[in-house]
Amino acid sequence: MLDAVEAAGGSLPDRIEASHWRIELPEVDPAGLERAVAAFTAAGEIQVERMTKQGRRTFDARAAVISIDVLPPSETPSGAMAVPCAILEVVVRQVTPSVRPDDVLSGLRVVADLEPPVSPRVIRLAQGTLTAQGEIVDPLDADRDGAAIGER
Repeated sequence: MLDAVEAAGGSLPDRIEASHWRIELPEVDPAGLERAVAAFTAAGEIQVERMTKQGRRTFDARAAVISIDVLPPSETPSGAMAVPCAILEVVVRQVTPSVRPDDVLSGLRVVADLEPPVSPRVIRLAQGTLTAQGEIVDPLDADRDGAAIGER
């Protein structure tokens, strides 16, 4: 354990407002992903379907997406240059039902017929409180007073 914070009121899940994801799509052409993202952002609503605890559910995957960007080819993972690898970064607001990275990919399939030929690699880069500037910060930052529990 590197740090501990004594939280004042409210549960941690209640403080999570957004998540930042990196989605690596091997064998997907970055230019094709750019076109798909343009169609995604132009859409006002994108209905996707997913199995939930309550059964099969249809919901809008577009409304929860705060930002969606294709990274430039220079930022592709090392060793991926021999095979095209498009990389997507997405910031998603916590809503009910939650919109997950696979729902965003389903939305890209709906609006642009983007079908990755191999399974994507999904990495959560951050989750927490969303600032007015659209950044995600540690949900416990408001409770930090400069001292960890072990230092008191």
